[in-house]
Amino acid sequence: MKKIWPILLIIIALVVTAAIAIGIKKTRTVDWEESFNEKSSKPYGVSVFYNELPKLFKNHEVRTVYHTPENYLSANSEDGYGDHIAKGSFIIVGNSDYLGDESVDELLKFVDAGNTLFISDYYFVQKIHDTLQIDVTYAENTKDSISYVSFENKRLANSIIDKNEGINYFSSFDSINYHILGYTKTDEKRINFIEVPFGKGHIYLHLEPKAFTNYNMLKDDRYKYAEALISYLPDADVYFDSYTKINSGYGDAEKKSNLSWFLEQLSFRWAWYTALVFTMLFMIFNAKRRQRIIKIIKPLQNTTVAFVKTVSNLYFEIQDHKNLIDKKITYFLEKIRTDYNLDTSVLNDEFIIKLASKTGKKKEDVKRIIDYINWLKSRKEYAEGHLLTLNKDIEIFYSK
Repeated sequence: MKKIWPILLIIIALVVTAAIAIGIKKTRTVDWEESFNEKSSKPYGVSVFYNELPKLFKNHEVRTVYHTPENYLSANSEDGYGDHIAKGSFIIVGNSDYLGDESVDELLKFVDAGNTLFISDYYFVQKIHDTLQIDVTYAENTKDSISYVSFENKRLANSIIDKNEGINYFSSFDSINYHILGYTKTDEKRINFIEVPFGKGHIYLHLEPKAFTNYNMLKDDRYKYAEALISYLPDADVYFDSYTKINSGYGDAEKKSNLSWFLEQLSFRWAWYTALVFTMLFMIFNAKRRQRIIKIIKPLQNTTVAFVKTVSNLYFEIQDHKNLIDKKITYFLEKIRTDYNLDTSVLNDEFIIKLASKTGKKKEDVKRIIDYINWLKSRKEYAEGHLLTLNKDIEIFYSK
């Protein structure tokens, strides 16, 4: 054992020396990636603006939308399976290029019903350009990296956006029916914020999403510009788009585990590595063969009932609705495969017709439970009511 101590001391010295050397050379860098992620505290995340939304829209719900507008708005419509009917303002800040034609159609349908759509981005998808007959042009900032933003309403706060290599502006739109709300300026004054009446609602299009980022919200009094932009929205529920923030390449850095944060901190990282080294050394030098105590092995008891009670109590205590819903759907589909020899990989209209034919049940009853299962699969969050509804539908399916 005395021969081991010199080796341990040498290893400890090497670890400490390496930690000190890296600590001296390490420089802190700032990530200026434009993620527009509502959970990111980086300069171009939007966590400050997102956390202020409940204060700006008091007595109203602020919901974060993690699905495409096509899925979310159709599910939370009068004919959908959502837990409410979506009404109010739908806000998209940055990364709006993911919107497909179906999502744009659903958003326009949402606005046509008397609601509001607010998009702040550098460009918009072609479907929006074609439908609203607008054009957006880019102009390079030739003097410096600062652009000046202002409103048509002189009572609202003006501001500046720095670190801007250029600006985007509306070069063409229906100037008779659309309303000019704001401007951007470098060499000359250009339009960057308009209101578009659409059906019974309104669409607000803004071309400077950096205004909502943490950097600009915390810089001097620039937050007043973002507040003025949002002041055009009605006093109603808010739906904040976060679909691209968790699916695109911009959001990958925001999905790290808690351990990743610790490993980014120099002192924590080397404490972790040192603990791993000593753990390995302990295992190497302490791995000696030792005589184990021979235990008395008792015969196995039939604890099936106790096991069922324990598992039931566990699910009841932790309220793991998602796990129970997944299991009930899995067992239900497995029974259909076993009893009726049907492929359950695709739950479409053809499958509904086949299942109704083989079970002798009404097509409407079969369609209701299959559509509800498809809808549940599209959700990420579940409540107790979803589990009760699913259980009730399955019991009705087998009772008839």
